[in-house]
Amino acid sequence: MAIILDGKVVSQKVKDALKTRAAKLAENGNPAALAVIIVGDNPASRVYVNGKKRDCEEIGIITEEYALPADATEAEVLELVNKLNNRADMSGILVQLPLPAHINEEKIINAISPDKDVDAFHPTNVGKIMIGNYDFLPCTPAGVMAMLDAYDIPVDGKECVVIGRSNIVGKPQAMLLLHKNGTVTICHSRTKNLAEVTRRADIVVVAIGKAEFLTGDMIKPGAVVIDVGMNKNVDGKLVGDVNFAECEPIAAAITPVPGGVGLMTRAILMENTIIAAEKANNA
Repeated sequence: MAIILDGKVVSQKVKDALKTRAAKLAENGNPAALAVIIVGDNPASRVYVNGKKRDCEEIGIITEEYALPADATEAEVLELVNKLNNRADMSGILVQLPLPAHINEEKIINAISPDKDVDAFHPTNVGKIMIGNYDFLPCTPAGVMAMLDAYDIPVDGKECVVIGRSNIVGKPQAMLLLHKNGTVTICHSRTKNLAEVTRRADIVVVAIGKAEFLTGDMIKPGAVVIDVGMNKNVDGKLVGDVNFAECEPIAAAITPVPGGVGLMTRAILMENTIIAAEKANNA
């Protein structure tokens, strides 16, 4: 039976530690504050935003939500981002993705000040991650690393396979594992003989966006399996990118969905907001 890597427990520890730092900032008259921009009425985006606002309230981070209509122009979003960039009392800026099709997401992300980019999507922050001299880390990959640390799972010298090459998860995840001295292979839709590659892995991180993609015959006994996915299967049930029922008896440790990496993603967003506030105030 695999150890279940419990995102609820680990994320709560992260948030509890952040409460002290948030209180110190507030006592010094410089409370941490997060601006959340949401464009349109995407139901999933609304759920995510509400969850982030609850986390902020729990920790002691001020939140300001800017809900723009679906027909808001790109220029209007850019103008709002610019105003928030220039506000000394606003520590971080988060633009909830996806944006409506008529708005260029890259242009919006690039407009956010790197010092307030708590998602760590700005090219400046991405470059810093590459060289290992960063202020913020993308929330999901950093959440994965925090989970591994919490359960004392070593990366040093381990064979690590990341399935997925997105700018948000796959690529930065590979870099963070590399910074911890893992030997990293990135797999994707063009990878040949994928199962042969994944069966070599001591640690497998799956971020491909396909329900229950990783099956039991694709991992070796004793592997650590990290599921970043969030999908609905044919029955409408929430599942990850990993076939949990097949992989759990084989793995040494595995993350559940829900209750795994997703909670860590939100906790790291809170940590990034606190870091931004501390940097801005030399705290």
